[in-house]
Amino acid sequence: MNIVISNAGGTPIYEQIFAQIKAAILSGELKEGDALPSMRLLARELRVSVITTKRAYEELERAGFIVSMTGRGSFVAGVGAELLREQHLQHIESLLLEALKEAALCGLSEGEFIELLRTLAPWRE
Repeated sequence: MNIVISNAGGTPIYEQIFAQIKAAILSGELKEGDALPSMRLLARELRVSVITTKRAYEELERAGFIVSMTGRGSFVAGVGAELLREQHLQHIESLLLEALKEAALCGLSEGEFIELLRTLAPWRE
């Protein structure tokens, strides 16, 4: 697993770690039961505080992507179909919100926006 962090953007480091591990799980790069590096090892590799990696792992566990066992480590949890669907829906919502903002900037009406969506829809015959 290759995690790249950037100090240039405004995104907190723990969020970058969270997002990259989550993406690796959702893409199948990390599979159910795979062990994650220990918090200390990951902190050392990324040259960040253990507190930072601990927070990322806690967020991943809270979101249901990993399971942590005292004395054993952290492992990829079974990501169910419903969780995957919810993640995709959240992503689609954020993309649509961005598209709505752009549509508003150029004065596109609701009807024009919906027609544009219907025109682009891949399931449309």
